[in-house]
Amino acid sequence: MSFFSVLWQGALSAHTAWLLGAFALAVLTRRGGTHPRRMRMLSFWLVGHLVSLVIDAALHTHEPDIHNEFRTVSWVFGAVTAVGAGMSVVFHGVLGRMRMTVPRIVEDVLVGLISVLAAVTVASRAGANLSGLIATSAVITAVLGFSLQDVIGNIASGLSLQVDTSINVGDWIRVNDLIGRVVEVSWRYTAIETRNWETILVPNLMLLRNPVTVLGRRGGQPQLWRRWVYFNVDWQHQPSDVIEVVQTAMRGAELARVATEPTPNCVLMDMTDTYGKYALRYWLTDLAADDGTDSDVRTRIYFALQRADIKLATPSHSLTVAQEAPDAPLVKTARQAERRKEALKSVGFFNTLEEAEFDELARALRYAPFTAGEVITRQGATAHWLYLVEEGTVAVQIREGTNVREVTRLVSPTLFGEMSLLTGAPRAATVTAATDVECFRLDSSAFQRVLARRPELVTHFAEVLATRAAELQTARDGLDAEAAHKGQEGDEGDLFQRIRTFLNLE
Repeated sequence: MSFFSVLWQGALSAHTAWLLGAFALAVLTRRGGTHPRRMRMLSFWLVGHLVSLVIDAALHTHEPDIHNEFRTVSWVFGAVTAVGAGMSVVFHGVLGRMRMTVPRIVEDVLVGLISVLAAVTVASRAGANLSGLIATSAVITAVLGFSLQDVIGNIASGLSLQVDTSINVGDWIRVNDLIGRVVEVSWRYTAIETRNWETILVPNLMLLRNPVTVLGRRGGQPQLWRRWVYFNVDWQHQPSDVIEVVQTAMRGAELARVATEPTPNCVLMDMTDTYGKYALRYWLTDLAADDGTDSDVRTRIYFALQRADIKLATPSHSLTVAQEAPDAPLVKTARQAERRKEALKSVGFFNTLEEAEFDELARALRYAPFTAGEVITRQGATAHWLYLVEEGTVAVQIREGTNVREVTRLVSPTLFGEMSLLTGAPRAATVTAATDVECFRLDSSAFQRVLARRPELVTHFAEVLATRAAELQTARDGLDAEAAHKGQEGDEGDLFQRIRTFLNLE
């Protein structure tokens, strides 16, 4: 028989065509998949099968007596190829379409065991004597088992971890001093990526022998991790005031990566001779961004305490005594008053006031800084004061149903909240700090004293309020200038009466 005739018969008896079809289907099911090493191994078995067929045909043509050995080799390679391709189709084709994920180690173990069984079965049916091989392999297995205890332990541990799903890819875990995200659970090790852009390979046996903390996991709950931000405040401020200020600022902050449920809470952790130790506890939604989010939270705490005139305390280890000039406090106070008066004069809203009235309102201003992204006033809230922006930019937003739309931005020097100051009306818009904002807050009681002495100012302020209300309405509804002017004329009389009623000027 010719070489090609023998090759054709060998391919038919070994079902080579079916193997090629199964291999092609396995390639299609794993297209774009992970672990290309498995496909390379499957290709190796298929190539081995084809090469064995060619060698068998060549030997049969020239040496008919020895061709059976290579035909058996080709069948063994073919059996392993069939198992690998079939399991690939099952795991990555059928189960993949059913969105069922099987751990990598489970797949490897099943493929390995079934491949060994298939190879032994095919070789036995071909007439190969495996008794000597089995005896020899038993001795080798015993020697390797004794010398490779740790390796075998890691493999068994890896299989255990994947089967019981106690640790999954994507989990954030803590092992001793190591914290990171699990990216792979292999035969020998578990790969963990840290926040320092490192990948740590932890032997699987170590994970079974040491306590492992899975961060942010609670049954039936989203992945959240409670964080603690510590700060100290002097005893001149009551703990209840500190806790209320910090909690109010955090619960309305809407910070990225900070969960709204459970809500952040502030607690008094410890008491020293000169200050109290506090902690703000919040729940982190993105476990990879712990330090950056802690920094944002500390910034919010700082600005909230500044607005409430609560100073952070610092442990002191030394005392420096310096003699201050007798008039130093008066000079400092005078400078602050001058700064506040200049801020009042920088906006046209107060241009009808006299110098003494500027001095009176300047003394009533309260320093109220905000950090970028912080909500200063919220639409619909009731607050009887205005904000005077000395430095920075704020964004004015309107909520319409579930949609939030920015209508304008105010750049310093400017003010907002004057409608609430003079009429007590709820906030018409939400104002958010677009940058860090240096501003002051003025409440209605100080303004009431000024208008009580000069009632004629009410007319001026009613006109200003009507103008600013029309501007906001124009920005919100897109009205033209003529329609806005008509609305303004109708509002002035109503605002005049509302101001007098709210400030008890009847």
